[in-house]
Amino acid sequence: KLDLREELAGEWYRAGQPAISGIYARQIAEEVGTEDAWSITATTFNICLQRENSDDKTRQFCASQAEQAYQAAISLDPDNADNRINLALAYTDYPPRDNPMKGILMLRELEEKYPGNARVYITLGQLAIKTNQLDRAVVRLEKAVELAPENPDAVCPLAKVYENLDRGEESARMASRCSDILNALNAERAN
Repeated sequence: KLDLREELAGEWYRAGQPAISGIYARQIAEEVGTEDAWSITATTFNICLQRENSDDKTRQFCASQAEQAYQAAISLDPDNADNRINLALAYTDYPPRDNPMKGILMLRELEEKYPGNARVYITLGQLAIKTNQLDRAVVRLEKAVELAPENPDAVCPLAKVYENLDRGEESARMASRCSDILNALNAERAN
């Protein structure tokens, strides 16, 4: 049964139906009960949330399922910041009607709780870029680069933000660094 569910989840996902894929992923998570299985379920439903062509009922269903799955993953591994960050992102993708800032507030709490986690700052930087708060994006991405100097998710967007702020020298330096990191990653994958 588990193999069939995994196959069905994969087929529905490849068919571009993450909501249906998520239902099968949830069944798998309920059966195996691991943090990874719940995290995969939540991520699948989160992908559904990010689809612009989904109707509101589908998005509402996916938001609810993502929240439940992330909460299950968090309960199994409370020290893993990634599931908490992803839950906050789910709230930013589909904010609760009674608390539209919930995702942002969660991320700010995570910033305090995990001050050494570059992904928190990368996520806050990405959200600042989305809302055109480029000065805030710089502060957050610079902190992420300080914490994870070889992370392209921090370095590459920072180069673009610097460029948008007409900070040419800093942009060129970060763009070069971004290129070096990506080339090294590609070379590593090729081996």
